[in-house]
Amino acid sequence: MSSALWIAVLVTALGTLAMRMLPLLWMRRHLRQQANSDVDALPQWLGILGPLMIAAVLGVSLIPQQPDATSWSATLLGCIVTFGVWYRTRTLGWPVAAGVATFGMVIVVGSML
Repeated sequence: MSSALWIAVLVTALGTLAMRMLPLLWMRRHLRQQANSDVDALPQWLGILGPLMIAAVLGVSLIPQQPDATSWSATLLGCIVTFGVWYRTRTLGWPVAAGVATFGMVIVVGSML
C-alpha cells in the first residue's frame, strides 16, 4: 500500500477513536464533578441527542442511493425481515444480519434480471 493510504487509514482510525473517546472523557469528568450534588447526572441534551442521532442514521439508511424499483424493494424487504427477526428473537445482531443479507440478496437478484 502506498503511504497516502496508510495515512488515510491512520487519520480515519484516530477520528473514529476520538468520536468515541471525547464524549466518554467529557461525561466522566462531568459525572465526577456532579457526584456529590443533587443535580441530575445526565444532561438533558444528551438524553435527547441519542435518539435524534439514531433517527437520523435510520432516515439516511432507509433512502436508497439509486431510487429504482430494485433498491426500494431491497429496502422494503430488508426492513420487513429485520423487523420480523427482531420480533422473533428480540436481539440486536441477528435482525441486522438478516436484514443486510436480505437487502444484498435482493440487490444481487435484481441486477441479474
